[in-house]
Amino acid sequence: MTWEVGFVLGLTLVAVVLFVTEKFSTDVVAVLVMIALLVSGILTPAEGFNGFANPATVTVGAMFVLSAALFRAGAVNFLGRALRRLARRSSTLMLLVMMLGVGVLSFFLNNTATVAILIPVTMVVAQRVSTSPSKLLMPLSFASMFGGMCTVLGTSTNILASSMAQTAGLEPFGMFEFSKLGLIFFAVGVIYMMTVGRKIIPEHRTAGDLTKTFGLGDYLTELQLHEESPLVGQSLASAPLLEEFDIEVLQIIRGKDTLRPTARTELREHDLLRIKGDLRTINELKERAQATLGMHMKWRDKDLESKDSKLVEAIVGPSSPLAGRSLVESNPRKNYGVSVLAIRHHGALTHGELQNIKLMSGDTLLIEVPDSRIAHLIQQRVFLLASSAGIPRFDGAKAAKGLVIIGSVVVSAAFGWLSIASAAATGALLIVLSGCISMEEAYTAIEWNVLFLLAGMLALSVAMEKTGTSAMLA
Repeated sequence: MTWEVGFVLGLTLVAVVLFVTEKFSTDVVAVLVMIALLVSGILTPAEGFNGFANPATVTVGAMFVLSAALFRAGAVNFLGRALRRLARRSSTLMLLVMMLGVGVLSFFLNNTATVAILIPVTMVVAQRVSTSPSKLLMPLSFASMFGGMCTVLGTSTNILASSMAQTAGLEPFGMFEFSKLGLIFFAVGVIYMMTVGRKIIPEHRTAGDLTKTFGLGDYLTELQLHEESPLVGQSLASAPLLEEFDIEVLQIIRGKDTLRPTARTELREHDLLRIKGDLRTINELKERAQATLGMHMKWRDKDLESKDSKLVEAIVGPSSPLAGRSLVESNPRKNYGVSVLAIRHHGALTHGELQNIKLMSGDTLLIEVPDSRIAHLIQQRVFLLASSAGIPRFDGAKAAKGLVIIGSVVVSAAFGWLSIASAAATGALLIVLSGCISMEEAYTAIEWNVLFLLAGMLALSVAMEKTGTSAMLA
Protein backbone atom coordinates (compact mmCIF):
# COMPACT_ATOMS: atom_id res chain seq x y z
CA MET A 1 0.00 0.00 0.00
CA THR A 2 1.44 3.36 -1.06
CA TRP A 3 1.44 6.45 1.13
CA GLU A 4 -1.12 8.03 -1.17
CA VAL A 5 -3.58 5.20 -0.54
CA GLY A 6 -2.93 5.40 3.20
CA PHE A 7 -3.44 9.17 3.13
CA VAL A 8 -6.74 8.89 1.27
CA LEU A 9 -8.01 6.16 3.61
CA GLY A 10 -6.99 8.17 6.68
CA LEU A 11 -8.59 11.32 5.29
CA THR A 12 -11.79 9.39 4.58
CA LEU A 13 -11.86 8.11 8.17
CA VAL A 14 -11.30 11.62 9.54
CA ALA A 15 -14.12 12.96 7.36
CA VAL A 16 -16.51 10.26 8.58
CA VAL A 17 -15.64 11.01 12.22
CA LEU A 18 -16.17 14.75 11.68
CA PHE A 19 -19.50 14.10 9.95
CA VAL A 20 -20.69 11.91 12.83
CA THR A 21 -19.49 14.15 15.66
CA GLU A 22 -20.71 17.33 13.93
CA LYS A 23 -17.61 19.14 15.14
CA PHE A 24 -17.82 21.15 11.94
CA SER A 25 -20.64 21.59 9.44
CA THR A 26 -20.71 19.12 6.55
CA ASP A 27 -19.68 21.68 3.93
CA VAL A 28 -16.66 22.75 6.02
CA VAL A 29 -15.59 19.10 6.31
CA ALA A 30 -15.96 18.68 2.54
CA VAL A 31 -13.80 21.73 1.85
CA LEU A 32 -11.24 20.47 4.39
CA VAL A 33 -11.04 17.17 2.48
CA MET A 34 -10.64 18.99 -0.83
CA ILE A 35 -7.88 21.29 0.44
CA ALA A 36 -6.03 18.39 2.13
CA LEU A 37 -5.95 16.53 -1.19
CA LEU A 38 -4.67 19.63 -3.00
CA VAL A 39 -2.00 20.48 -0.42
CA SER A 40 -0.77 16.89 -0.31
CA GLY A 41 -0.27 16.95 -4.08
CA ILE A 42 -2.51 13.95 -4.66
CA LEU A 43 -4.82 16.10 -6.77
CA THR A 44 -3.96 18.95 -9.10
CA PRO A 45 -6.01 22.16 -8.79
CA ALA A 46 -7.92 21.21 -11.95
CA GLU A 47 -8.83 17.83 -10.43
CA GLY A 48 -9.56 19.17 -6.97
CA PHE A 49 -11.92 21.94 -8.05
CA ASN A 50 -13.52 19.98 -10.88
CA GLY A 51 -16.40 19.00 -8.58
CA PHE A 52 -17.82 22.50 -8.87
CA ALA A 53 -18.15 22.04 -12.64
CA ASN A 54 -19.50 18.50 -12.41
CA PRO A 55 -22.90 18.11 -14.11
CA ALA A 56 -24.35 16.76 -10.84
CA THR A 57 -23.38 19.90 -8.92
CA VAL A 58 -24.74 22.16 -11.65
CA THR A 59 -27.99 20.18 -11.83
CA VAL A 60 -28.59 20.28 -8.07
CA GLY A 61 -27.94 24.04 -7.98
CA ALA A 62 -30.34 24.60 -10.89
CA MET A 63 -33.04 22.52 -9.19
CA PHE A 64 -32.86 24.78 -6.13
CA VAL A 65 -33.60 27.74 -8.41
CA LEU A 66 -36.52 25.95 -10.10
CA SER A 67 -37.99 25.04 -6.70
CA ALA A 68 -37.65 28.62 -5.49
CA ALA A 69 -39.77 29.80 -8.41
CA LEU A 70 -42.76 27.87 -7.07
CA PHE A 71 -42.17 29.23 -3.58
CA ARG A 72 -41.94 32.84 -4.77
CA ALA A 73 -45.11 32.37 -6.79
CA GLY A 74 -46.95 31.41 -3.61
CA ALA A 75 -47.73 27.89 -4.83
CA VAL A 76 -46.78 26.49 -1.40
CA ASN A 77 -49.16 28.96 0.24
CA PHE A 78 -51.92 27.56 -1.92
CA LEU A 79 -50.92 24.05 -0.81
CA GLY A 80 -50.96 25.13 2.84
CA ARG A 81 -54.52 26.43 2.59
CA ALA A 82 -55.63 23.20 0.94
CA LEU A 83 -54.07 21.12 3.72
CA ARG A 84 -55.73 23.22 6.42
CA ARG A 85 -59.14 22.72 4.77
CA LEU A 86 -58.54 18.97 4.65
CA ALA A 87 -57.43 18.93 8.28
CA ARG A 88 -60.85 20.24 9.34
CA ARG A 89 -62.39 17.12 7.82
CA SER A 90 -59.80 14.51 8.74
CA SER A 91 -56.22 14.74 9.99
CA THR A 92 -55.55 11.31 8.45
CA LEU A 93 -56.73 12.47 5.02
CA MET A 94 -54.66 15.65 5.34
CA LEU A 95 -51.51 13.65 6.17
CA LEU A 96 -52.09 11.26 3.26
CA VAL A 97 -52.60 14.08 0.76
CA MET A 98 -49.54 15.90 2.10
CA MET A 99 -47.30 12.83 1.71
CA LEU A 100 -48.60 12.05 -1.78
CA GLY A 101 -48.25 15.69 -2.85
CA VAL A 102 -44.72 16.05 -1.48
CA GLY A 103 -43.73 12.71 -3.00
CA VAL A 104 -44.97 13.68 -6.46
CA LEU A 105 -43.20 17.06 -6.21
CA SER A 106 -40.00 15.19 -5.33
CA PHE A 107 -40.29 13.20 -8.56
CA PHE A 108 -39.41 16.33 -10.51
CA LEU A 109 -37.82 18.69 -8.00
CA ASN A 110 -34.79 17.78 -5.93
CA ASN A 111 -36.11 16.42 -2.62
CA THR A 112 -33.77 18.62 -0.56
CA ALA A 113 -35.15 21.72 -2.26
CA THR A 114 -38.72 20.45 -1.90
CA VAL A 115 -38.37 19.98 1.86
CA ALA A 116 -36.62 23.34 2.26
CA ILE A 117 -39.48 25.30 0.67
CA LEU A 118 -42.27 23.28 2.33
CA ILE A 119 -41.03 23.30 5.94
CA PRO A 120 -42.33 26.83 6.73
CA VAL A 121 -45.74 25.99 5.27
CA THR A 122 -45.87 22.68 7.14
CA MET A 123 -45.06 24.41 10.43
CA VAL A 124 -47.84 26.93 9.85
CA VAL A 125 -50.29 24.08 9.11
CA ALA A 126 -49.21 22.32 12.32
CA GLN A 127 -49.78 25.51 14.29
CA ARG A 128 -53.21 26.13 12.75
CA VAL A 129 -54.45 22.57 13.39
CA SER A 130 -52.91 22.47 16.89
CA THR A 131 -50.61 19.50 16.35
CA SER A 132 -46.94 18.93 17.07
CA PRO A 133 -44.74 20.06 14.13
CA SER A 134 -42.84 16.77 14.38
CA LYS A 135 -46.05 14.90 13.50
CA LEU A 136 -45.99 16.57 10.08
CA LEU A 137 -42.31 17.37 9.52
CA MET A 138 -41.10 13.77 9.78
CA PRO A 139 -43.71 12.45 7.29
CA LEU A 140 -42.79 15.40 5.04
CA SER A 141 -39.13 14.39 5.11
CA PHE A 142 -39.82 10.70 4.56
CA ALA A 143 -42.29 11.38 1.73
CA SER A 144 -39.73 13.52 -0.09
CA MET A 145 -37.16 10.73 0.18
CA PHE A 146 -39.64 8.10 -1.03
CA GLY A 147 -40.65 10.30 -3.96
CA GLY A 148 -37.06 11.19 -4.76
CA MET A 149 -36.30 7.52 -5.46
CA CYS A 150 -38.57 7.53 -8.50
CA THR A 151 -36.60 9.71 -10.93
CA VAL A 152 -33.05 10.85 -11.59
CA LEU A 153 -33.97 14.42 -10.65
CA GLY A 154 -35.48 13.33 -7.34
CA THR A 155 -32.35 13.25 -5.18
CA SER A 156 -28.82 14.60 -5.29
CA THR A 157 -27.49 11.04 -4.99
CA ASN A 158 -29.42 9.89 -8.08
CA ILE A 159 -28.08 12.84 -10.05
CA LEU A 160 -24.56 12.14 -8.77
CA ALA A 161 -24.76 8.43 -9.60
CA SER A 162 -25.90 9.21 -13.15
CA SER A 163 -23.07 11.70 -13.58
CA MET A 164 -20.45 9.26 -12.25
CA ALA A 165 -21.74 6.53 -14.56
CA GLN A 166 -21.33 8.86 -17.52
CA THR A 167 -17.83 9.82 -16.36
CA ALA A 168 -16.93 6.12 -16.24
CA GLY A 169 -17.97 5.73 -19.89
CA LEU A 170 -21.41 4.25 -19.23
CA GLU A 171 -24.75 5.51 -20.42
CA PRO A 172 -26.36 8.02 -18.02
CA PHE A 173 -29.52 6.88 -16.27
CA GLY A 174 -32.80 7.71 -17.97
CA MET A 175 -35.22 10.08 -16.30
CA PHE A 176 -37.62 7.31 -15.23
CA GLU A 177 -35.17 4.41 -15.02
CA PHE A 178 -35.62 4.31 -11.23
CA SER A 179 -39.41 4.54 -11.39
CA LYS A 180 -40.50 0.89 -11.27
CA LEU A 181 -38.61 0.11 -8.07
CA GLY A 182 -38.99 3.66 -6.74
CA LEU A 183 -42.78 3.58 -6.91
CA ILE A 184 -42.80 0.35 -4.87
CA PHE A 185 -40.68 1.99 -2.16
CA PHE A 186 -42.88 5.07 -2.31
CA ALA A 187 -46.12 3.09 -1.88
CA VAL A 188 -44.73 0.90 0.92
CA GLY A 189 -43.26 3.93 2.67
CA VAL A 190 -46.51 5.91 2.60
CA ILE A 191 -48.53 2.92 3.83
CA TYR A 192 -46.07 2.36 6.68
CA MET A 193 -46.12 6.01 7.73
CA MET A 194 -49.92 6.14 7.63
CA THR A 195 -50.33 2.99 9.74
CA VAL A 196 -47.33 2.43 12.01
CA GLY A 197 -44.94 5.35 11.57
CA ARG A 198 -47.32 8.14 12.59
CA LYS A 199 -48.00 6.39 15.90
CA ILE A 200 -44.35 6.20 16.93
CA ILE A 201 -43.30 9.71 15.87
CA PRO A 202 -42.23 11.48 19.08
CA GLU A 203 -44.35 14.36 20.37
CA HIS A 204 -41.97 17.31 20.71
CA ARG A 205 -44.56 19.80 21.79
CA THR A 206 -46.95 19.52 24.70
CA ALA A 207 -50.37 21.08 24.87
CA GLY A 208 -50.36 24.67 26.05
CA ASP A 209 -48.21 27.73 25.58
CA LEU A 210 -44.65 27.75 24.28
CA THR A 211 -43.59 29.05 27.68
CA LYS A 212 -44.83 25.79 29.19
CA THR A 213 -43.52 23.65 26.32
CA PHE A 214 -39.99 24.95 26.79
CA GLY A 215 -40.18 24.85 30.59
CA LEU A 216 -39.42 28.55 30.78
CA GLY A 217 -41.59 29.41 33.78
CA ASP A 218 -38.92 28.53 36.37
CA TYR A 219 -36.47 30.95 34.75
CA LEU A 220 -38.73 34.01 34.61
CA THR A 221 -39.54 36.59 37.24
CA GLU A 222 -40.30 40.28 37.70
CA LEU A 223 -38.02 42.82 39.33
CA GLN A 224 -39.37 46.16 40.61
CA LEU A 225 -36.74 48.91 40.70
CA HIS A 226 -36.71 51.31 43.66
CA GLU A 227 -35.58 54.92 43.59
CA GLU A 228 -32.23 54.11 45.27
CA SER A 229 -31.44 51.18 42.90
CA PRO A 230 -28.01 51.48 41.23
CA LEU A 231 -29.64 50.36 37.99
CA VAL A 232 -31.75 53.51 37.75
CA GLY A 233 -30.38 55.89 35.14
CA GLN A 234 -28.28 53.22 33.44
CA SER A 235 -28.86 51.81 29.97
CA LEU A 236 -29.14 48.05 29.61
CA ALA A 237 -25.83 47.93 27.76
CA SER A 238 -23.98 49.74 30.58
CA ALA A 239 -25.61 47.98 33.55
CA PRO A 240 -22.80 45.79 34.99
CA LEU A 241 -25.10 43.96 37.41
CA LEU A 242 -27.22 42.53 34.60
CA GLU A 243 -24.13 41.30 32.75
CA GLU A 244 -22.52 39.95 35.91
CA PHE A 245 -25.54 37.78 36.71
CA ASP A 246 -26.24 36.86 33.07
CA ILE A 247 -29.72 38.39 33.25
CA GLU A 248 -31.73 39.20 30.13
CA VAL A 249 -34.42 41.85 30.30
CA LEU A 250 -37.31 40.74 28.13
CA GLN A 251 -39.80 43.53 28.84
CA ILE A 252 -40.09 46.72 30.83
CA ILE A 253 -43.46 47.67 32.27
CA ARG A 254 -43.42 51.44 32.68
CA GLY A 255 -46.74 52.76 33.89
CA LYS A 256 -49.32 51.55 31.39
CA ASP A 257 -46.73 50.94 28.67
CA THR A 258 -45.00 47.66 27.87
CA LEU A 259 -41.59 48.29 26.30
CA ARG A 260 -39.42 45.94 24.30
CA PRO A 261 -35.99 47.05 25.50
CA THR A 262 -32.90 47.68 23.43
CA ALA A 263 -29.29 48.10 24.51
CA ARG A 264 -29.87 51.88 24.74
CA THR A 265 -33.02 51.69 26.85
CA GLU A 266 -32.46 53.64 30.08
CA LEU A 267 -33.88 52.19 33.29
CA ARG A 268 -36.03 54.39 35.51
CA GLU A 269 -37.31 54.19 39.05
CA HIS A 270 -40.44 52.06 39.51
CA ASP A 271 -39.75 50.19 36.26
CA LEU A 272 -41.01 46.61 36.42
CA LEU A 273 -38.49 44.39 34.64
CA ARG A 274 -39.55 41.03 33.29
CA ILE A 275 -36.30 39.11 33.33
CA LYS A 276 -34.91 35.69 32.47
CA GLY A 277 -32.03 34.16 34.34
CA ASP A 278 -30.79 31.49 36.71
CA LEU A 279 -33.04 31.68 39.75
CA ARG A 280 -30.10 30.83 42.02
CA THR A 281 -28.62 34.23 41.28
CA ILE A 282 -31.81 36.29 41.07
CA ASN A 283 -32.11 36.70 44.85
CA GLU A 284 -28.55 38.01 44.99
CA LEU A 285 -29.32 40.38 42.12
CA LYS A 286 -32.38 41.59 44.02
CA GLU A 287 -30.21 42.54 46.99
CA ARG A 288 -27.46 44.17 44.93
CA ALA A 289 -29.92 46.04 42.73
CA GLN A 290 -32.04 47.13 45.72
CA ALA A 291 -35.18 45.89 44.02
CA THR A 292 -38.24 43.82 44.89
CA LEU A 293 -39.23 40.54 43.27
CA GLY A 294 -42.67 40.55 41.67
CA MET A 295 -45.42 38.12 42.56
CA HIS A 296 -45.98 36.76 39.04
CA MET A 297 -46.11 32.98 39.50
CA LYS A 298 -47.68 31.40 36.41
CA TRP A 299 -46.29 32.58 33.10
CA ARG A 300 -48.05 32.37 29.76
CA ASP A 301 -47.03 33.38 26.26
CA LYS A 302 -49.15 36.52 26.35
CA ASP A 303 -47.18 37.76 29.38
CA LEU A 304 -44.04 37.97 27.23
CA GLU A 305 -45.73 39.18 24.05
CA SER A 306 -46.75 42.69 23.13
CA LYS A 307 -48.80 44.30 20.40
CA ASP A 308 -45.79 44.29 18.07
CA SER A 309 -43.84 41.16 19.13
CA LYS A 310 -44.53 37.49 19.80
CA LEU A 311 -43.00 34.24 21.00
CA VAL A 312 -42.19 31.86 18.17
CA GLU A 313 -40.79 28.34 17.94
CA ALA A 314 -37.93 28.48 15.43
CA ILE A 315 -35.78 25.83 13.77
CA VAL A 316 -32.21 26.40 12.61
CA GLY A 317 -32.16 25.34 8.95
CA PRO A 318 -29.19 23.84 7.08
CA SER A 319 -28.44 27.11 5.28
CA SER A 320 -29.02 29.37 8.28
CA PRO A 321 -26.24 31.88 9.00
CA LEU A 322 -26.52 30.75 12.63
CA ALA A 323 -25.64 27.11 11.91
CA GLY A 324 -22.21 26.21 13.27
CA ARG A 325 -21.96 29.42 15.30
CA SER A 326 -22.66 30.31 18.91
CA LEU A 327 -24.96 33.14 19.96
CA VAL A 328 -21.89 35.14 20.98
CA GLU A 329 -20.56 34.89 17.43
CA SER A 330 -23.85 35.49 15.60
CA ASN A 331 -25.39 38.00 18.05
CA PRO A 332 -29.00 37.44 16.87
CA ARG A 333 -30.36 40.23 19.08
CA LYS A 334 -28.20 42.86 17.43
CA ASN A 335 -28.25 41.48 13.88
CA TYR A 336 -31.83 40.20 13.66
CA GLY A 337 -33.70 41.77 16.59
CA VAL A 338 -34.31 38.33 18.12
CA SER A 339 -34.12 37.35 21.80
CA VAL A 340 -33.31 33.66 22.31
CA LEU A 341 -34.99 32.37 25.47
CA ALA A 342 -34.35 28.61 25.29
CA ILE A 343 -32.62 26.09 23.03
CA ARG A 344 -33.36 22.44 22.37
CA HIS A 345 -29.96 21.17 21.23
CA HIS A 346 -29.44 17.45 20.45
CA GLY A 347 -32.72 16.75 22.24
CA ALA A 348 -31.64 18.49 25.48
CA LEU A 349 -33.50 21.62 26.61
CA THR A 350 -31.24 24.43 27.86
CA HIS A 351 -32.29 27.71 29.50
CA GLY A 352 -29.11 29.12 31.01
CA GLU A 353 -25.69 29.95 29.57
CA LEU A 354 -27.03 29.91 26.03
CA GLN A 355 -24.39 32.20 24.59
CA ASN A 356 -21.70 29.55 24.10
CA ILE A 357 -23.88 26.79 22.62
CA LYS A 358 -22.86 26.16 19.02
CA LEU A 359 -26.09 25.92 17.06
CA MET A 360 -26.55 23.12 14.55
CA SER A 361 -29.08 22.48 11.82
CA GLY A 362 -32.23 21.05 13.41
CA ASP A 363 -31.86 22.84 16.76
CA THR A 364 -35.14 24.30 18.02
CA LEU A 365 -35.20 27.71 19.67
CA LEU A 366 -37.82 29.66 21.57
CA ILE A 367 -37.43 33.25 20.44
CA GLU A 368 -39.13 36.56 21.08
CA VAL A 369 -39.25 38.55 17.85
CA PRO A 370 -40.89 41.75 16.56
CA ASP A 371 -43.67 41.11 14.04
CA SER A 372 -41.89 43.41 11.60
CA ARG A 373 -38.83 41.12 11.48
CA ILE A 374 -40.54 37.77 10.88
CA ALA A 375 -40.76 38.08 7.09
CA HIS A 376 -37.08 39.06 6.90
CA LEU A 377 -36.02 36.09 9.05
CA ILE A 378 -37.88 33.66 6.78
CA GLN A 379 -36.73 35.20 3.50
CA GLN A 380 -33.08 35.27 4.65
CA ARG A 381 -33.39 31.69 5.97
CA VAL A 382 -32.19 32.68 9.41
CA PHE A 383 -34.88 30.46 10.93
CA LEU A 384 -37.70 28.21 9.83
CA LEU A 385 -40.70 29.68 11.63
CA ALA A 386 -44.26 28.60 12.29
CA SER A 387 -45.54 31.82 10.76
CA SER A 388 -47.37 32.68 7.55
CA ALA A 389 -45.45 35.97 7.34
CA GLY A 390 -42.81 35.89 4.63
CA ILE A 391 -44.63 33.22 2.61
CA PRO A 392 -45.55 34.94 -0.68
CA ARG A 393 -49.15 35.29 -1.77
CA PHE A 394 -50.29 33.08 -4.61
CA ASP A 395 -49.46 34.58 -8.02
CA GLY A 396 -51.23 32.55 -10.72
CA ALA A 397 -49.26 34.00 -13.62
CA LYS A 398 -45.85 33.31 -12.07
CA ALA A 399 -46.93 29.88 -10.87
CA ALA A 400 -48.13 28.98 -14.38
CA LYS A 401 -44.85 30.12 -15.96
CA GLY A 402 -42.87 28.21 -13.37
CA LEU A 403 -44.83 25.00 -13.91
CA VAL A 404 -44.47 25.26 -17.70
CA ILE A 405 -40.68 25.75 -17.42
CA ILE A 406 -40.27 22.89 -14.91
CA GLY A 407 -42.44 20.65 -17.12
CA SER A 408 -40.27 21.53 -20.11
CA VAL A 409 -37.14 20.59 -18.16
CA VAL A 410 -38.61 17.19 -17.28
CA VAL A 411 -39.86 16.48 -20.80
CA SER A 412 -36.65 17.54 -22.57
CA ALA A 413 -34.55 15.39 -20.21
CA ALA A 414 -36.95 12.42 -20.35
CA PHE A 415 -36.95 12.29 -24.17
CA GLY A 416 -33.20 12.86 -24.39
CA TRP A 417 -33.47 16.16 -26.22
CA LEU A 418 -31.07 17.66 -23.67
CA SER A 419 -28.87 16.18 -20.97
CA ILE A 420 -30.29 16.49 -17.46
CA ALA A 421 -27.69 19.11 -16.51
CA SER A 422 -28.32 21.16 -19.67
CA ALA A 423 -32.10 20.98 -19.23
CA ALA A 424 -31.92 22.02 -15.57
CA ALA A 425 -29.50 24.89 -16.22
CA THR A 426 -31.61 26.13 -19.14
CA GLY A 427 -34.72 25.96 -16.98
CA ALA A 428 -33.04 27.96 -14.21
CA LEU A 429 -32.06 30.65 -16.72
CA LEU A 430 -35.60 30.80 -18.13
CA ILE A 431 -37.02 31.12 -14.61
CA VAL A 432 -34.96 34.28 -14.14
CA LEU A 433 -35.59 35.69 -17.63
CA SER A 434 -39.33 35.12 -17.29
CA GLY A 435 -39.42 37.25 -14.14
CA CYS A 436 -40.50 34.43 -11.81
CA ILE A 437 -37.59 35.32 -9.55
CA SER A 438 -34.76 37.83 -9.67
CA MET A 439 -31.09 36.92 -10.00
CA GLU A 440 -30.55 37.89 -6.35
CA GLU A 441 -33.39 35.58 -5.29
CA ALA A 442 -31.86 32.81 -7.39
CA TYR A 443 -28.54 33.17 -5.57
CA THR A 444 -30.35 33.12 -2.23
CA ALA A 445 -32.36 30.03 -3.20
CA ILE A 446 -29.30 27.87 -3.77
CA GLU A 447 -28.24 25.76 -0.78
CA TRP A 448 -24.55 26.48 -1.20
CA ASN A 449 -23.58 24.14 1.63
CA VAL A 450 -25.03 21.24 -0.39
CA LEU A 451 -23.01 22.22 -3.48
CA PHE A 452 -19.79 22.52 -1.48
CA LEU A 453 -20.48 19.14 0.09
CA LEU A 454 -20.92 17.58 -3.35
CA ALA A 455 -17.81 19.25 -4.74
CA GLY A 456 -15.68 18.13 -1.79
CA MET A 457 -16.88 14.53 -1.91
CA LEU A 458 -16.36 14.43 -5.70
CA ALA A 459 -12.75 15.47 -5.10
CA LEU A 460 -12.39 12.57 -2.65
CA SER A 461 -13.88 10.25 -5.26
CA VAL A 462 -11.34 11.40 -7.85
CA ALA A 463 -8.52 10.86 -5.34
CA MET A 464 -9.71 7.31 -4.61
CA GLU A 465 -9.78 6.55 -8.33
CA LYS A 466 -6.41 8.17 -9.04
CA THR A 467 -4.50 6.54 -6.18
CA GLY A 468 -5.99 3.10 -6.70
CA THR A 469 -7.81 3.18 -3.36
CA SER A 470 -11.14 2.33 -4.96
CA ALA A 471 -9.61 -0.65 -6.79
CA MET A 472 -8.02 -1.91 -3.58
CA LEU A 473 -11.31 -1.62 -1.65
CA ALA A 474 -13.16 -3.34 -4.47
